[in-house]
This record gives sequence, structure tokens and C-alpha cells, in this order.
Amino acid sequence: MTDDAPTTTATPPYGTPETPRVAVRGEARLEVDPEIARITVTVNARGTDRRAALDDLTRRNADVLALVKSYGDSVEKLETGSFSISPELTRHGRGERVRAYHGSVHLTVELADFTALGELTTRLADLDLTRVGGPWWSLRPDSPAHGEARRQAVREAVQRAREYAEALGARLAALVELADLGAENAGGYAPAPGYGMQRASFGGAPASDEPPVLDLEPQRQTVHAQVNARFTMTPPEL
Repeated sequence: MTDDAPTTTATPPYGTPETPRVAVRGEARLEVDPEIARITVTVNARGTDRRAALDDLTRRNADVLALVKSYGDSVEKLETGSFSISPELTRHGRGERVRAYHGSVHLTVELADFTALGELTTRLADLDLTRVGGPWWSLRPDSPAHGEARRQAVREAVQRAREYAEALGARLAALVELADLGAENAGGYAPAPGYGMQRASFGGAPASDEPPVLDLEPQRQTVHAQVNARFTMTPPEL
């Protein structure tokens, strides 16, 4: 009995003398200005009476929110991360005697207007028992810089493959595969960080006058892209 079903032959992952393959990696690294900045704000309160400590914390948190919101569209995001109030027990003596109550609220503020950033940072730090951290500079997830880096990586891969082919007296024939670095692996790949971090902390203290504006220089961001590419080429002239 004869089986007339057609036989399917899988294309080998390597080239042949008639259709050689060339595999290359394209890479691009750009230095661009940041698009957003994040700061953290921690509001604190402490007192021997739990209700009084909670009232102070509520009032100071409201002051911080009002100040941040007064900057309007300059602030793109304002989020409360966590709230806590806990008792501090005495170190000596029997029984659970409360010495004081500690309360805190943690907020995150995101701005795209870097002119307003310096002024807001120092005004927040000038508030009573308020701590400011940051700024953390970064790009938006959909920043055009990411796409430009990927395009440059692809162009470099094509150019590199063409140079290899020309060195053999051949020319590129077709693209076989284009993939992000590590895309073939089950675990995927982690792109290089597209953000920069610059830390600073400011402890608040009462002041009668407006604080001076802090001059903050945005930190340039590195955008990195890598691709693997495989091409077929014409038979070389060896």
C-alpha cells in the first residue's frame, strides 16, 4: 500500500550552500532628556494623645494635598501610598504603657513641568514635619525615544548583516527572523532601565518666609534597544 500524502520538510535552522544564512545583533543606545519626575512626600505627626496625633496628621496631610493641587496641570499624578499610626511603648516598667503615638502618610507626586518642580519641592519641605525624597527622573512608557531606539537597532542589524555578506562577495536576499533579545526564551527579557534616579531628602521646618526655589537639573536618560536578526544571502564568491 502506497502512501501518496505529501511529505513536509521543515526548513533547517541553519543555512545551506545555496542559501547561506547570516545572524547578527543590532544595538542602539540613546541619551535623551527626561519627560517626568517623581517625588515622595512623607507627612509625620507625634503626640502623647492618640486623637491629637491623628488630628495633627490629618491637618498636615490636607495642607500637603492643597499645596500640590494648587499647581494644577503641572502635577500629572498625586497618589497616597500608605497611612499608619502606631503607639510607642515605654521601655521600662510593667504593663503596656504608651509613651507616644506616631503617625505618617506617604504620597507620590509626578510632574512633567520641571520649572514648577523646584518650587514645589522646597515649599513641601518647608512644611512642619514633612519629608521630601527624590526627584526620580524617567521617560513615559510610550515615549517616542523607545521607538527610535528600536528603529536604530534594526537599521544597525541590517547594516551589519550587509557588511558580512559583502565581505564574502554576496548580498542579502531576505529577512528570516527579527526578534527582541531573549524573546525566544520562556522567561522573556528585561529591557535596560529607561530611567535615572537622583536622590535628595529635605526635612521640613517652620519658616516665616517663602523658601528659596531649589534649582534641579534634569538627569539625562539612557534608552537601550537590542534585536537579533537572521537573513539569507546569495551564495558567496569564495
